[in-house]
Amino acid sequence: MRRSGTFARQVLLVRVGRRDHDLDEASPTALVRPDRLFPEDSAPLAPYGVGRLTAAEIEAAVPVSPAVGPADPVDAPGPAMAIPLLPGERTMLRRIKFAVVNACTLASLTLGLLAIFQAMQGDVRVAAYCLIACVAFDGLDGALARKMGVASPFGAQMDSLADMCSFGLAAPVVVYASLVGSVSTAAAGVACALVAACAAIRLARFNVSPKDGRFFCGVPTTMAAAVLALAVLIGLPVSGEVQVAGVGLLAFAMVSSFPYAKLARLIKLPPWLWLAPVIGALVDIRLTFAILVVGYLVSGPLLWWRQRRTA
Repeated sequence: MRRSGTFARQVLLVRVGRRDHDLDEASPTALVRPDRLFPEDSAPLAPYGVGRLTAAEIEAAVPVSPAVGPADPVDAPGPAMAIPLLPGERTMLRRIKFAVVNACTLASLTLGLLAIFQAMQGDVRVAAYCLIACVAFDGLDGALARKMGVASPFGAQMDSLADMCSFGLAAPVVVYASLVGSVSTAAAGVACALVAACAAIRLARFNVSPKDGRFFCGVPTTMAAAVLALAVLIGLPVSGEVQVAGVGLLAFAMVSSFPYAKLARLIKLPPWLWLAPVIGALVDIRLTFAILVVGYLVSGPLLWWRQRRTA
């Protein structure tokens, strides 16, 4: 104990003292001159052995604070660099194509705002038609971007923001306006808020997740908005409580991890499979619509179960 205490006092004296003139200026540590720490008539410091300590011993004993950062900041601001919105060759023709694609995205955004305004005025059917137009323009901008060769990260982010406005905000507002009067305001508000929250989660997850060319991970927001808009236009003959439950189920399906087939794969189905829905729509469009929606929602868990069995 006495030896350890003596060594601690030696380190303390070294830390608080001045540099000795005998040490090299490049040395990281310094010894203490005793005549500068204590008066001349005080006891000498020879018993503490300060003069016998080497620079390596002192450096090994000195504690290092983790709060001390590097001398040069890692994230030092560098020269500003402008990132082009349209990668690749910047010709006039490509700029026009790029503007046309983004005009479709802005059209979807504008129609979403128009749907909100119409729903606030009570024109629920007009608002639902605006949502259908939003779905059409949302599919058009992506198809044009790929066909014209002007797909870009800027366009992808802009499309995601427009989808949040059209399908994450406008669709719940339209559904809320259609449910008012048939259910309580609290139930309609909770169901529509759930749609908005799940749409935001779905879009954010889509932006950062790896893409699968065959299936969606959860029901896409575009398809969910189309289902809600068609349900408002058709007017399903069910109670308000059942409609609220269906809206909540559709919201949870958006953030689920079940695989759902993309529309391109559904179009490639044999033509005779499309004959039954067409005939059913001519007989009873409401029942046919309900069967198709329920069948698509159930297909996700079935595909998930099949993939687990074959894995």
